[in-house]
Amino acid sequence: MKLLVISDAPDPGLWDYFSKDKLQGADAIISCGDLPASYLTFLVTMANRPLFYVHGNHDVRYENQPPEGCDCIDGQVVEFKGYRILGLGGCMKYNDSPHQYTERQMKRRISKLERSMRREGVDILVTHSPAQGLGDMDDPCHRGFACFRELMDKYTPRYLVHGHVHLQYAPDFPRIREYGDTTIVNASGKYFIELPDRPCEVRPQGGLRGWLARHVG
Repeated sequence: MKLLVISDAPDPGLWDYFSKDKLQGADAIISCGDLPASYLTFLVTMANRPLFYVHGNHDVRYENQPPEGCDCIDGQVVEFKGYRILGLGGCMKYNDSPHQYTERQMKRRISKLERSMRREGVDILVTHSPAQGLGDMDDPCHRGFACFRELMDKYTPRYLVHGHVHLQYAPDFPRIREYGDTTIVNASGKYFIELPDRPCEVRPQGGLRGWLARHVG
């Protein structure tokens, strides 16, 4: 399975100069936030692949005009092609705008999903903010969440994919980091992730399964 992960800034090659070959066989697209709704709508239409997203701290405009044809996975554990994906959008609270959380508030969001994770685990953690000390910055806006580290310690997902901290912010920011058994990917711009195919059972309902029911079956 191949995933195209995107975040924070539209990639000119996928936006101004789009061609389907640039998707390189991606099975799905995952947005880690802070991208124009029109960009996500364009990609899901042109690619004819599911597109799943979490909110960035600047995505308040989605409330009135969400990306068309896309599925929000923020605050959910969902399944796609045999992989369980957890979405946790937003960043550390620095003002009164939506999609910002204190450490305690983000822990509370995670605790609501604990039963599902204890039962079946999680393979891919999709966030907007990075984890504390793993690709974040010192300023209040770009500080990462310690509870994301705790989540990785407990459930060892294969990947944590995040945005929020643009790679251009510092010349020494790596796109890929390793934390225990988890590979951390900064999705700023675009990046491709490949995972082994898994057998899966599609049971139509909300989220990703709902998309499959609407578009495939």
